[in-house]
Amino acid sequence: MKCEANMKNLKIGEKITRFPLIQGGMGVGVSLGRLAGSVAKEGGIGIISTAQIGYREPDFDRNPAEANLRAIEGEMKKARKISPDGIIGYNIMTALKEYAAHVKAAVKAGADIIICGAGLPTELPALTGESSVKIAPIVSTDRSAKVILKYWDRKYKRTADLVVIEGPLAGGHLGFQREELSGYTEESYGEEIKKIISTVKSYGEKYQVQIPVVVAGGIYDSEDVRKVMALGADGVQVATRFVTTEECDADIRYKEAYINASKEDIQIVKSPVGMPGRAIINPMMKRVMSGEKIGHTPCHGCLAKCSPSQIPYCITDSLIEAVKGNIEKGLLFCGAKAYKSDKIEKVSDVIQSLFV
Repeated sequence: MKCEANMKNLKIGEKITRFPLIQGGMGVGVSLGRLAGSVAKEGGIGIISTAQIGYREPDFDRNPAEANLRAIEGEMKKARKISPDGIIGYNIMTALKEYAAHVKAAVKAGADIIICGAGLPTELPALTGESSVKIAPIVSTDRSAKVILKYWDRKYKRTADLVVIEGPLAGGHLGFQREELSGYTEESYGEEIKKIISTVKSYGEKYQVQIPVVVAGGIYDSEDVRKVMALGADGVQVATRFVTTEECDADIRYKEAYINASKEDIQIVKSPVGMPGRAIINPMMKRVMSGEKIGHTPCHGCLAKCSPSQIPYCITDSLIEAVKGNIEKGLLFCGAKAYKSDKIEKVSDVIQSLFV
């Protein structure tokens, strides 16, 4: 099957996708080597999330930083075994305590691209150095796009290789204040996307390069794809849709939680670090919303800004519980359209359905 005429494939280094698609990074443990490799094999860009990626390592509780670095390399090897020549990269949150170490480990592991969000990745060009790894910031507003591109231009005399626009319908942590989320409509955010594309284009012209702009958040089917492509996007980033695939690295009970969720079950919640996020409401989240403080394990050092004694629950503990299938005790991050999931699919079928 071929993409529609207005869709261009994405070029990352010397590699070109068969579909203008990035599989969104999902931590903890939801998008690892198996999912990323499977997406890359089918012609998209497979992304491994480094957020507490080493949670299955035997020494994770004692040495989380070392366990995560080991797993960054290990998951890339798994992905490359599935797709030796595909485009595979990492999603690395700038909010991570070990952010810089993760970026360097991703470069060493052979990433084709590094995508960074959860804050503006101001130092990403310095951390990737002279390597051939392509770098991409995640932005949610034209203002944030201008800030990061201007900073890279002034400090490093370079620009982004790709830009991801993550809208208000995305899953997990969101790049908006809670009150902003209710203010956006599909039409008004469509105008924001156009502004961001224009800003990115201006830097592309300055550096005489094409900077692909990929839109994420609420992309679930081919109609969603067509809508954002009509706004001028070069591609889409899809995450939630890949959770309910055979190849997704999460436990089957995690996937079934998406399938069983209703639209009303999906709500905006407050993460332990104060950021708004989108998740499926379950017994654990109901306890938190009622004001209960949930005990947690010793700090795993995941976030740069976190006070273990002050948080209502540990986000690492909760996400690990979820990905292992303990869905009543875990934090079930998801996109706004997760309720549309009704079956377990193959990655190949999902990709084909997005571009019909």
